[in-house]
Formats: sequence, structure tokens, C-alpha cells
Amino acid sequence: MTAVEEIVETELERVERWRAEELIRAGYDPDAAMQLACRHEVDLHRAATMLSQGCPPELALRILL
Repeated sequence: MTAVEEIVETELERVERWRAEELIRAGYDPDAAMQLACRHEVDLHRAATMLSQGCPPELALRILL
């Protein structure tokens, strides 16, 4: 018999996962995206716009954090 483990994701975890996915789509690597996603004071649109305007992801991460 196999034990089934229920994984419950909180609303905060769902929001942070969504933010990270959006940041990855914008061009951040997964680690940087998670760092930014967990910092709720970081404006998601600003972070994405920085990359679309040519800012390198490493520099954008340093500026935003």
C-alpha cells in the first residue's frame, strides 16, 4: 500500500511561485527569479521592464535587491 502525501500550497506560496514564473519568462534565471519573487517590495513590472530595456539580469538583481 502506497502512502499518499497531500501537499498544501498556501496563498503566499502560490503568489511567490507565480511571481517567479513571470520573472523567469522575463529573462531571469530561476535562482534570481525566486530571490526577487520572495521580496514583495520588489515591483514585478519594474523588474521585467528593466530586462526588456536592456539591463543585464545580474545588474537588475543587484539594483532591485
